[in-house]
Amino acid sequence: MRIIKYLFLLLLLSLVTLSIFIATQKGAFTVERSRIINSQRAAVFSYANDLKNWEDWNSIAVEDSLMTINYSNTTVGTGGFCSWDGKKGAGELKTINLKENDSIMQTMLLDGNSADLVLSFKDTLGKTKVTYKAKGKMSFTSKVLNVFNGGGSNFFGTIFENSLANLDKRLVYEINTYDVKVNGVVRKLQAFYLSQTFTSEFSKVNKNKNIVFSKINTFCKKNNITVFGKPFVIFHTYDTANELTKISICIPIKEPIFTTEGSEIMSDTLQAFDAVKTTLKGDYTHLSKALKKTSDYLKANNLRTDTKFSRIEIYAVGKNESNNPSKWQTEIYFPTRPKPIYKPAVITPTAIEETVPKPVEEKEMPSEF
Repeated sequence: MRIIKYLFLLLLLSLVTLSIFIATQKGAFTVERSRIINSQRAAVFSYANDLKNWEDWNSIAVEDSLMTINYSNTTVGTGGFCSWDGKKGAGELKTINLKENDSIMQTMLLDGNSADLVLSFKDTLGKTKVTYKAKGKMSFTSKVLNVFNGGGSNFFGTIFENSLANLDKRLVYEINTYDVKVNGVVRKLQAFYLSQTFTSEFSKVNKNKNIVFSKINTFCKKNNITVFGKPFVIFHTYDTANELTKISICIPIKEPIFTTEGSEIMSDTLQAFDAVKTTLKGDYTHLSKALKKTSDYLKANNLRTDTKFSRIEIYAVGKNESNNPSKWQTEIYFPTRPKPIYKPAVITPTAIEETVPKPVEEKEMPSEF
């Protein structure tokens, strides 16, 4: 009995000692991992900036097929939020700040651990160096589980390494799979719509349209207005020199309505027009290729664009329908002017007579003899 008692006391003492040792270990950690992603920086940033894509590349979600994820209404940019519950515990992620195409700052809670995260993006000759960095504190339970396994640095380091590998693999296919087809001249029918109009930098069009689409959809729900079709953007002007464009971000509606004077959201009618239609299947970063192909088609077919606006983009399949950029579909319409019709001149008999010189009458000359 004494031996059992001593063994029990020794075991108890060992547990107490271990607990004290773990409790006195630093819970704070800093971890950083980097990887070259084989896609352009703007595409990588745009993909990582939407939390709806998080479950497709972050190893926390990828390795847990039974995880349930809840998203806030806003998932792009500052304020984007998601929470989850899975086999390895519960957590939440929130985007608190960002710098366009440069960095994304987030906070994460993961099963009692808290961390400030920074994803940074650096262009490297058409590819992107993505750095994933975290500073945080581990819970006592996590310190127990990881005390003999490198602590928080190793725990989060493994998550980051696997996540960046998943991001590269995902983007190689999703971003680089695309197709551009010029459909030819079509007739675009009349449509009623609600819109907000302003001038935007090229690089901020995507961000602005997502914000305004959400705002107009909310306006429609509050006022029982029926949305009738896919969202679209009218590019009124397109200044490539200064990279500025005047745009109207639009939601089509079933019937015309009247909005109050001075309202941010206005009601208008898009009149029917002829246009060259081009379909881009894939990520929006391939837009320049679609514009180039359309320009070549216009020149080859001797078609002139109308000056009433630059073009219209209709988002037939977008982020709301699919998280996979390879499945997105953007319809682009360039308004055209009708070709001038040259009618052959009609020559009447009278006109012929008028144009043919009359013969000179011969006069009898007096005889010299």
